[in-house]
Amino acid sequence: MMKIDKMKEQQIQAKKIKELESQGYYVIKLINTNKNGIPDLIAIPANCDVLFVEVKKPDGKLSKLQEYRLKELEKHGVKVEIYKGI
Repeated sequence: MMKIDKMKEQQIQAKKIKELESQGYYVIKLINTNKNGIPDLIAIPANCDVLFVEVKKPDGKLSKLQEYRLKELEKHGVKVEIYKGI
């Protein structure tokens, strides 16, 4: 087994993600955000008051992957919304 000090940050994150998911969290790794300095991971406990909003044009359609993710989030007990801008 690799020592922590020899592991790459990506490997450490993957280990932490597995740990959090095994504890029942829905984990999201943030790659690019509108806020500088935001931490790498969001760990959302089940049945909390987080709201995920998917923004679409008025005639926009969800991709199959977006539909899957929204259903996955709903199953985790968080609120989701599809907002069609005007």
